[in-house]
Amino acid sequence: QVQLVESGGGLVQAGGSLRLSCAASGSFFSIITMGWFRQAPGKQRELVASIPPGGTTNYASSVKGRFTISRDNGRNTVSLQMNSLKPEDTAVYYCTAGAYTKTGFDNYWGQGTQVTVSS
Repeated sequence: QVQLVESGGGLVQAGGSLRLSCAASGSFFSIITMGWFRQAPGKQRELVASIPPGGTTNYASSVKGRFTISRDNGRNTVSLQMNSLKPEDTAVYYCTAGAYTKTGFDNYWGQGTQVTVSS
């Protein structure tokens, strides 16, 4: 199994920055794509950004140019640098990872971290 633990959420004023981090631990053979989703109140969960082990990053159009996703394969961590934050970025942010374990491939989720952007 894979455990994902997020950190770095909080309250920030519009135009400010936050950095989210996520560390994967547990028993697994390899982690494939890692990413971040978010869910605002009353809305569906949406992809924010994703990053495969060595390929091209992918961003939601709403965050492109403001957010940067990165990962450290050796430490099994993924981070999301969020700049120029807007009130509409307010949501619970979830780390996700696709991983191979002894039971096969599955997607795993963190518990979520709250990001609140005040206007």
